[in-house]
Amino acid sequence: MAYVMGIDINSNSIKAVVYDERGSAVASGLQPTPLTYDNKAQPSWCVWDPKRIWGNVVYAISEATGKTEHPEEIQALSVTGFGMDGLPLRRDGLPLYPMISWHCPRTIPQYEAFLRKVGEENIFRRTGKRAMAIDSIYRMMWMRENEEAAFQATDKWLSIVDYINYMLCGVKATDYSMAACTSAFDQRGHAWCEDLLREAGIPLSIFPKAYPAGKVLGTLSPVAAQETGLSSKTRVVLGGHDYMCAAFAAGAMDGSTLLDMTGGWEMLLLATDKAELSDELYDSGYYLEGHVIKDKCCYVGSAVSGDMTEWMKKTLCAEERVIAEAQDENIWDIISDACSRAGIGSGGCMFLPHFSGAGAPFRDPNSMGAFLGLHHPIRKRDMMRAVFEGLDYQFRAMLEAFQACRLGTPRRIIATGKAAHNVFWMQNKADVSGLALEVPDIEEPAALGAAMLAGLGVGLYSSEREAADAVRKGLSVYEPDEQAHRKYDDYYQNIYCKLYRSLAEVNGELSRRFRR
Repeated sequence: MAYVMGIDINSNSIKAVVYDERGSAVASGLQPTPLTYDNKAQPSWCVWDPKRIWGNVVYAISEATGKTEHPEEIQALSVTGFGMDGLPLRRDGLPLYPMISWHCPRTIPQYEAFLRKVGEENIFRRTGKRAMAIDSIYRMMWMRENEEAAFQATDKWLSIVDYINYMLCGVKATDYSMAACTSAFDQRGHAWCEDLLREAGIPLSIFPKAYPAGKVLGTLSPVAAQETGLSSKTRVVLGGHDYMCAAFAAGAMDGSTLLDMTGGWEMLLLATDKAELSDELYDSGYYLEGHVIKDKCCYVGSAVSGDMTEWMKKTLCAEERVIAEAQDENIWDIISDACSRAGIGSGGCMFLPHFSGAGAPFRDPNSMGAFLGLHHPIRKRDMMRAVFEGLDYQFRAMLEAFQACRLGTPRRIIATGKAAHNVFWMQNKADVSGLALEVPDIEEPAALGAAMLAGLGVGLYSSEREAADAVRKGLSVYEPDEQAHRKYDDYYQNIYCKLYRSLAEVNGELSRRFRR
């Protein structure tokens, strides 16, 4: 039996999953993704410690291989994860500075200064990417201005995914989908944008060579093999951005299917081979990224999402956590039950889901989150439900922005990721949007997509389509409740759509005083 492994590094956990050729999970390992708030003078600043990240990747792989009866049959592995966070390395591969997290607002000044210098639309026209304050190029500019010695000593800047690949096999490389996250890569020409880099004061030499996903980088180094329990013959195959891998696993490979993936972020994706950069696309807040599927790009709309449900769980749900632990229950089942009892509209409590700024269609890093409509009858469960409803209003706004782009008319919406296994959340999303959502039976779509790329790289599958067909499982379908949708349509049109602009000025003032 031939096995492949997918390693998924997301904002909350690091997962290593062993799959057979049919996409069935054989074994898995799980470790946290440790976020560090390391600057007392700047309490909102946070980083990922590369040593701890690598250590937890090793533990997750070791746990998975330890549960696999014949780990020597794991022929290949591939890594996926979140995109913009990376780190500078010396020529010998030692890190020069921790990875600045996408949660960290420190690069907003560099982002704003660069947009004033070269123009946001110019960046879009050159790269296909909508500029975001968390893009890698602004981390590099921050390093040049604040950690000059480390910046001058940098041989290569690697994303978190590419760094793990380097630790596994010693090769410094990236794929097109991860390269897009720098905001310095031309998605159509598959080349680094030397003109933008000159304007930013960033040397071209610190960027690794970019390849299509699915390329075999090499075999495990002897040290990595010993630490992980994998065979030294196991090949490391270039993966890519997590939601691109999830789209691959879900079969969202062409313009017939719009993918909705919810993890720390919510991403709407439509695969394309046209790579057109229209005025409508720019105005919508959507952008273009390279796909992990050969010769494809993706139109992408993004906004932070599940990161706020994690905040809710930690901040509002102490009692629910105690109950879940005492009764050995899933805490999300307890939270969902409470939200179901709150009622449509959460008693008038509204939530603006901008904890990390506004994503599509607004694109404002200075926007902040808010609860509104608080009055004496509001209970905790109303606030909990309001978080879900606010995220689902945001989903609807992203859908409407997509439709305004006239990028195509997909026949179906497939939902995957964290939200897809929460029945309350998925039904509420269907009710708010008024659209049917299909959920494939995939436990870890990003990890599975990475494993499929590993299989492609070593010839287990002859094509992306064969791989997608091989792992296809059943579907669940969530249809909107018409009565609930009518109520949500009123709340969305007459209240939610006014929140961002009504609060933009005061949120901007708060952001400038407390987040930088």
